[in-house]
Amino acid sequence: MDSQLRKLVTGLFLLSAIAVSGVKAWTGEIHGRVVCDVCGDSSIGPEDHVLEGAEVAVLCITKSGEVLNYQAFTNDKGVYTVAETMSESDRWDACLARPISSFHEHCTQLGETSTGVKFSYDRPSGFSHRVKPFVYIPAIVPTYCK
Repeated sequence: MDSQLRKLVTGLFLLSAIAVSGVKAWTGEIHGRVVCDVCGDSSIGPEDHVLEGAEVAVLCITKSGEVLNYQAFTNDKGVYTVAETMSESDRWDACLARPISSFHEHCTQLGETSTGVKFSYDRPSGFSHRVKPFVYIPAIVPTYCK
């Protein structure tokens, strides 16, 4: 019994030593919104709404030079989120977020200013970066907008 207790204590000591001396973790998050500008007038009005299920790609390069590609879909509030936990030395350095597609039956044309956003990721661990909204417009603008 004494040797089993000794093995258990030794194992716990080794686990705690590994945890304390381990690599410091870094956590980052990128989020944004996708909306439908129903009248295509570049202003928010009562007819405009968020797009659920829109696809967004986020491409990041880490401080160590690794390229990471993420795919995200918007929720019922039109918000997409990409999050990652990695070592501090491998954290994101720069990213590009761009809209891929909208599955809405009317709002399928990408707005002129929504081609993509490049940015440096210089947030400390635990903080997020918000990307400006991506905007889709309908192929045919409703008559009530004119």
